[in-house]
Amino acid sequence: MQNKVELKRTMGLSSGLALVIGTVIGSGIFFKQANVLQTAGNPTVGLLAWIAGGIITLTAGLTIAEIGARIPKTGGMYSYIETLYGPLLGFLTGWVQVIVYAPAVIASIAGYAAFLTANFLGVSTGLARWIAVVFVILIAGLNMLDNRITASFQVITTSIKLIPIGLLIIYGLFFGQVNAFSTTLNAVTSTHTGSFGMAILATLFAYDGWILLANLAGELKNPKRDLPRSIIFGLLLVLIAYVGVTLGVYHALPAEQIAKLGDNTTFYVAEEAFGVFGGRALSIAIIISMWGTLNGKMMAFPRMAYAMANDGLFPHYLSKLHPKTREPINAISTLTLMTIALIVFTNSADRLSNMAIFTIWIFYTAAFFGIFILRHKAKRQPDEVETLFKTPLFPLTPLVAISGALFVLGSTIISDLPGVLASIFGVLLGIPVYWYFAHKK
Repeated sequence: MQNKVELKRTMGLSSGLALVIGTVIGSGIFFKQANVLQTAGNPTVGLLAWIAGGIITLTAGLTIAEIGARIPKTGGMYSYIETLYGPLLGFLTGWVQVIVYAPAVIASIAGYAAFLTANFLGVSTGLARWIAVVFVILIAGLNMLDNRITASFQVITTSIKLIPIGLLIIYGLFFGQVNAFSTTLNAVTSTHTGSFGMAILATLFAYDGWILLANLAGELKNPKRDLPRSIIFGLLLVLIAYVGVTLGVYHALPAEQIAKLGDNTTFYVAEEAFGVFGGRALSIAIIISMWGTLNGKMMAFPRMAYAMANDGLFPHYLSKLHPKTREPINAISTLTLMTIALIVFTNSADRLSNMAIFTIWIFYTAAFFGIFILRHKAKRQPDEVETLFKTPLFPLTPLVAISGALFVLGSTIISDLPGVLASIFGVLLGIPVYWYFAHKK
C-alpha cells in the first residue's frame, strides 16, 4: 500500500514575496538599461517603457491573484488552464514549461552566472560550462531538503540582491552629476530606435517569472490569502526597483554614454560610485542574484511536473515525495538531468527558452481570459466566500493584461516567425503524449 505523503504547508508571506522578487530580478535589471534606452530612442520614452511594462505586469499579477485564490492548487498555470479549459490544454501548458522551457531557462541562467563567475575568478571562460553544471547540482541538492531551507535561501539571496539595487538608486538620484533626460541619442542607436512598443516588449521579458509562485500554492500556509499578497506586493517592489534603477542610471550618465557602454552601464556606475571595489561587489551581487533566480525556478518547475504526475499525465515516479522532507525529489532530479544535458551537449538553451516564451504567453492570455469564466460561474454560486481576493477595477485590469499579452504574441510573430512556428510544433508534439497518458489512466 502506498504511503501517502503530502507537500508541507510551511511557507508564509515573506517566502512568497522573496520568490516573486527573487525569480523576477535576475540579471535583467543590471543589463537591460542600454538596450531599452536604445530601443526607445530617448530617456523619457525609455523610462515610460519601464513604467508601462510594470503596469501591464501588475495588471497580469492582479488578474492571476484572483484566479489563484479561486484555484489554490499546486501546479500553477497547469492547474489553472486544466480547471478552466480541460485536461488537454492543461497538459499542453505543463508540457511546454516542464519539457522545454524549464531546463532551457535554468541552463541559460546557470550558464550566464557561470560566465560571470569565471570572469570574476580570472579563470578560463571555457570552464563556465562545468561551473554551470556545479551550480545546477548544488541548487538542486538544496531543493531536496526541507522547503523551509530553500525558502530561507530565497529570502537571503533576495535581500542581498536588493542591496546593490538600493545603492544604485541612491547614488544616481542624490549624487548623480548629469541628467540624461536633457540629452538625446545621436551617433549610437539601434535599428529599432524610437519604437516605444518594442521597448515595452523588452521590459516585459525582464518582468517575467513572477507567476511561478503559483506552482507552490500547495506549500503556502494560506494560499488564498498569501498568494495574492505575494504577487501584488512583490510586483510592486519589482516595479519600484526597475524604475528606480533606471532613474538612478539616467541621473548618473548621459544618454549617449549609456548607449555606448551597453551591458557594462551598471558596472560603470558602480565603479564611479565606489571605485573598482564597487564593480567587483556588483559582480558578486549579480551572481548571488542569479543563484536566487535559479533557486526559485528549481522550486517552482518540479512542482508542476509533480502535479501533472499526480493527475496521471506524466510518469508516476515524478509524483514521489521524500517521506521526510516531502520534496518531489524525482521531479527535481529529472529536471536537473535534463538541464545538465542541455548545458553539456548543446549551446541552444537561450534559443529554446526564447522560443518557449511565445507559447507560455499564449497560455498566459488564456489564463487572463479565465477570470471572466470564473466570475460568471461565481454568479451562479451565491454561497461564494466573500473573503476571496477580487481583482480591482474589473474588467479594466484583466483587459489591460490581455492587451499586453496580445501585444507580446503579435510582436513575437512579426519578429521571429520561424521561432513561433517551431514553438507551436513543440506544443503539438505534446498531443500524442497526452493521448497516451490519458488512455493509460
